[in-house]
Amino acid sequence: MIRLRYNILLNLVTVFTVTLFFSCKNNFKEVQNIGILSSEPLTIAENIVTKYTDSAKLKSVLVSSKMLDFSNREFAFYEFPEGVDLTLYDKDNNKSNVIADYAIVYDETDLIDLRGNVVLHTHQKDTLFAEQLFYDQKRQWLFTNKPVKFRTNNEIIDGNGFDSNMNFSNAYVLEVHGKIYIEE
Repeated sequence: MIRLRYNILLNLVTVFTVTLFFSCKNNFKEVQNIGILSSEPLTIAENIVTKYTDSAKLKSVLVSSKMLDFSNREFAFYEFPEGVDLTLYDKDNNKSNVIADYAIVYDETDLIDLRGNVVLHTHQKDTLFAEQLFYDQKRQWLFTNKPVKFRTNNEIIDGNGFDSNMNFSNAYVLEVHGKIYIEE
């Protein structure tokens, strides 16, 4: 009789343990996100100045009055709702500048979307004006399909769309509407 009770108790404990074991799931991600609303940013930074260096050499300086960090989302991004002022330095320490009313940086795709009164000044005195401009950080390529005005030392070109490498040595205005030659 005692042996029968022991076997029943052992079987119950075994069934209970197995049930508990198989009902558990790995919900570490859920635990991390407790208290974080998916529609809200993870952090908000104000009045930021970020300097990026590589091998003790200054590569860029980003200035913005507000940054929203949405890295808590499945498709993580950083939003700059009040605009950006970005200064870039090339290997010869030449300075180029980009300003925009709004920017968003996507982590997974390394794509930067600049919007609203985008102005890019290069150290060669070329200037690009656009309502929207994308920068592919992996390929170091600038592009848009929106209206642009591109001013070089000797011409002003209006068109719909723009493609260029980062140093503007391979810059093209697409669907050219007009071209004005400037004499010095």
